[in-house]
Amino acid sequence: MNPAAPRPIRFLHQGLIQEVSNLPPTTTVLQWLREQAHCTGTKEGCAEGDCGACTVVVGERDANGQWQQQTVNACIQFLPTLDGKALLTVEDLQQAHQGHLHPCQQALVDCHGSQCGFCTPGFAMSLWDVYQRHDQAPSRSDLADALSGNLCRCTGYRPILDAGVRMFDAPRSAFDPSLTLDALSGLAKQHPLGLVYEGPDGQHTGQTQRFLTPVSLTELATLRMALPRATLLAGSTDIGLWVNKQFQTLGDIIYLARVPDLQHITVHPANQDAPGHIDIGAAVTLDNAWGTLTAYLPTLREIWLRFASPPVRHAGTLVGNLANGSPIGDSAPILLALDATLVLRQGNLTRELPLSSFYLDYMKNALQAGEFIQSVRVPLPHLASGDTLRAYKVAKRRDSDISALCAGLMIKLSGDTITEARLAWGGMAATAKRATHTETALIGQPWTQATLRHAQAALTQDFKPMTDLRATSAYRLKVAANLLERFWLETRPVNPLAAEQVQIWPATT
Repeated sequence: MNPAAPRPIRFLHQGLIQEVSNLPPTTTVLQWLREQAHCTGTKEGCAEGDCGACTVVVGERDANGQWQQQTVNACIQFLPTLDGKALLTVEDLQQAHQGHLHPCQQALVDCHGSQCGFCTPGFAMSLWDVYQRHDQAPSRSDLADALSGNLCRCTGYRPILDAGVRMFDAPRSAFDPSLTLDALSGLAKQHPLGLVYEGPDGQHTGQTQRFLTPVSLTELATLRMALPRATLLAGSTDIGLWVNKQFQTLGDIIYLARVPDLQHITVHPANQDAPGHIDIGAAVTLDNAWGTLTAYLPTLREIWLRFASPPVRHAGTLVGNLANGSPIGDSAPILLALDATLVLRQGNLTRELPLSSFYLDYMKNALQAGEFIQSVRVPLPHLASGDTLRAYKVAKRRDSDISALCAGLMIKLSGDTITEARLAWGGMAATAKRATHTETALIGQPWTQATLRHAQAALTQDFKPMTDLRATSAYRLKVAANLLERFWLETRPVNPLAAEQVQIWPATT
């Protein structure tokens, strides 16, 4: 079904082109490093992309032939996704310095940034990535954001942040990617990867499994029609857990990240007749998607930084986060508030479906057989004409945590009267959904405290949340009402609170 003949996975590691075959397509990068390459510096902690002990850097040629790199979690990235790319691990840092420590490693030593040392290789790789991206030390706040996907349970973060500043004091030792780019240029000329694996491997028993990499939208649509039950894989930040934690058998896999048309973000500017919109392809990473949305909607910056962690955002996709249908996914409430729609494709046909109509029940959606999400279309609100947007997330810890509940809240004011309202919540029901009774309590009313109280009371008509390990039902309802009050305090027509009055850290512009 894939025109490409089977061939080994080829990628660059430690300056050499690696050829890997006869491994299950769901073999993770971490498994290959430790078990086949015998590079044991990269550690396994959580095996779910949460702790960062397995952090590595993946580099590749961008569309202009320039070097680009990202930190990712090796524990949930499947090895075939490395095809045509470069893998850099903590071993590379020492080899590049002829056995001496890289400035980021030396700074960790000098600042006492390690005790048991288990998490240290992951921190070193995240710090190295920061070092590559900056000529001078970023702020401690920016460093903390960059390290939010790396957890340490014994050292504490102050000395690690100290190391992030100290590493820029040493003589500059930046990585020159020119030779790596030359090697990647050669790999780019190989035909698309197509793997056929026949078990057993602990998950498959004599079962043929294919890893297919379409390189055009038409090829993808044809494959999807032929294999409607195949697993669609993009960033693997969710599907990787199906294998690691749930021990699922994936069957055939169709990899989306090699389809150029799915990697585009297209901005259609606003004009006098329309507010404009942004089309985000199904293979666009969370980081790029949220970065673009935040450029137009600055109030989304906080939720962007709190969405998972940098390694997860570098690999996972916005469309994948919507498609998996989790009721606690952070994308859906915000995009529901923005009245986003999905562009769905089935063969040669496309249709547009409101995101609010996509979720049918817990983990069930409106996709038909052979259909997939091609892109998400996000309208840009008329911010100059009364549209007001806020996004809030509540979790047990600030960084890299799953939401107890998440809210995307949008109203349109004409004077002090609410003319439109879209209030969406995650973590409050079996799916992310809009609070229609609460919206009705707002529309046509003045944005006053009395209206707020009516809206808060209406929340109990919209939601009967469950109790689980993250929060009780009563807590979720109370916090949802409190977030609605915060929204009013920030957006009320008279004396709205400034950003620094509703948060405990310095506001950023």
